[in-house]
Amino acid sequence: MALILSDKEIGDLIQEKKPLPADYRTKIQLRPKPGHKERELDLKGEKENEFRLILRQSAINPLDFSIILAYRPPKSNQLLRLRRYNGKSHEYTNIIEGGKFYSFHIHQATSRYQESGANEDGYAEPTDRFSEFTQALSCMLKDCGFQVPVEAQGRLFEEV
Repeated sequence: MALILSDKEIGDLIQEKKPLPADYRTKIQLRPKPGHKERELDLKGEKENEFRLILRQSAINPLDFSIILAYRPPKSNQLLRLRRYNGKSHEYTNIIEGGKFYSFHIHQATSRYQESGANEDGYAEPTDRFSEFTQALSCMLKDCGFQVPVEAQGRLFEEV
């Protein structure tokens, strides 16, 4: 049986402090793959929970991106998407509430969507907080308990 997290558990996991390594900027530089660029970074939270930061961006359309915070439950190889910051590249419909939008948007895992059999992060809301990949990543880091090392708090993507 699949694990279903309560909304409180989801909120606690999102807010759990997640220290980033001093060289995290190097570790999240996107690498080319067929049709897109991608990178993943595994992290351990202050309560020893395991997380994965997943970054993807289309090689063709810069507005087609996804920045995901996933949680790996103990003794599992399953990944549950807690938050997903998406670009403005497609129309989206929340299947329970209905209504469509075409905008930058943030997906949120909910117990309601899990219990319905839908994707755990199937609920999304449009946002005007970001309009490109780097801004979306900054929002994710601010919103989801990431701790940026003091010496690394400059620009996310500095030119080498």
